[in-house]
Amino acid sequence: MMDDSHDLELLLRSRVPLIIIETREEQRVTRLFAGLAIPLAMPVMAWSATTGLQRIDYDAAPQRHASEPHQALGQIKATATPGIYLLMDFHPYLDDAFNVRLLKEIALAYDTLGHTLVLVSHKVDLPQELAGFSARFRLSLPDSKQLQTIIQEEAGHWSGLHNGNKVKTSQRSLELTISQLRGLTAIDARRIIRRIIHDDGAINSDDLERITQARYQLLDSNGALSCEFDTASFAEVGGLQNLKRWIRIRRNAFLEPDNTPDPPRGILLVGVQGGGKSLAAKAVAGMWSVPLLRFDFGTLYNKFHGESERNLREALQVAEAMAPCVLWIDEIEKAIASGDNDGGTSRRMLGTLLTWMAERAAPVFIVATANAIEHLPPELIRKGRLDEIFFVDLPDAATRAEIFAIHLRKRKHPPVDFDIPTLAGITDGFSGAEIEQSIVAATYLAREQGGVLNNGHLHTEIEQTRPLSRVMAEKMARLRHWARDRTVPAN
Repeated sequence: MMDDSHDLELLLRSRVPLIIIETREEQRVTRLFAGLAIPLAMPVMAWSATTGLQRIDYDAAPQRHASEPHQALGQIKATATPGIYLLMDFHPYLDDAFNVRLLKEIALAYDTLGHTLVLVSHKVDLPQELAGFSARFRLSLPDSKQLQTIIQEEAGHWSGLHNGNKVKTSQRSLELTISQLRGLTAIDARRIIRRIIHDDGAINSDDLERITQARYQLLDSNGALSCEFDTASFAEVGGLQNLKRWIRIRRNAFLEPDNTPDPPRGILLVGVQGGGKSLAAKAVAGMWSVPLLRFDFGTLYNKFHGESERNLREALQVAEAMAPCVLWIDEIEKAIASGDNDGGTSRRMLGTLLTWMAERAAPVFIVATANAIEHLPPELIRKGRLDEIFFVDLPDAATRAEIFAIHLRKRKHPPVDFDIPTLAGITDGFSGAEIEQSIVAATYLAREQGGVLNNGHLHTEIEQTRPLSRVMAEKMARLRHWARDRTVPAN
């Protein structure tokens, strides 16, 4: 349960002159501080550009003559009685050196003035000269019971507007909805639930994607993260039986991390190109019914020193805010490849990522894929940061048959109309992607000939295909040899 009042009181008693609160729940902050006026025996004032200074621990008229930021800070500095001052949306005024100096002088005089300044805004970039006087306070987020209460309240409100009719849902849908709402503020969670319920008077599995979209839109990821909404189910992935079993038995441990001391942290998928690694990453999120975030490292790099690492930290904070979720890092060896001409940026980026992987508490499950594991630093793939390394090899005959059936069925072609065992036999060495493309090419061939797709069209296209396992046979052999005693077979 949220106990912000107690934690905030402890912080105020620790005599920190400057407190930073980044939030959109301004009214909640105001109520918290107003409730602490009596226990702390201090007046609580709030300032904004529209109202000036106003005492909020009891009803009082605003002092509009202090509406300018330098006027307000000057009045605070001249006030002898210790007090708490909430500065609402003060962040634009931190670019003014005069305001920054006034803030610093008030902080320096804390022992004599006793004033605590609280900067409240959606985002506060504090100047370096003020950092040593400050502490950040993060409002707690609603837990599962509080989210359930919010849902019940909004369902009751809808029922009152619709002649007592009940909102249609199921226990499973409610559990998934609560899971998806974790990480949101109470205001945002209530807004999303209200929109879903008032749309059709129901909460069901179809609403989960809408919740994910709404959550993602509330966050700013600088373009580094994209939310993938077409997560595949494991029914659309041929083979990979060991990986499927591994994921399946860890589902509850990931979704209920409070009930297990060692929740799953992530996996690395190594293997041949086109073998299904990316599809498997999507399928993990689909199987667990959680958002899938795709991480684009390339957008993080900035020419200014330190900015790339900051962009990475902000992107990882967004991933934590979306938790529980799956974070997909495709071709991770390219993302953190180090060079001699980047001023050490790659090494610093790797260090930031490794620290986060080891210390994160939020349920963010990493699925990293790689085609060239020899380019990965050993500290990235050691146990503790990732749980397991799976090798995705070329599909065997049974898996190739399964892949043919999956892709024929996706294109409205009944698998029973085709000689799938023979097709699986003549595609030895084909990857899953190459099998799919042979079906696509055969479909075009059948359309050109004015007929319906049949075995002959597939045979023709398969015979004309040179799979990567033959074109790059030596490289494939080295990769398989390396993986034999170092990885767990995915199939």
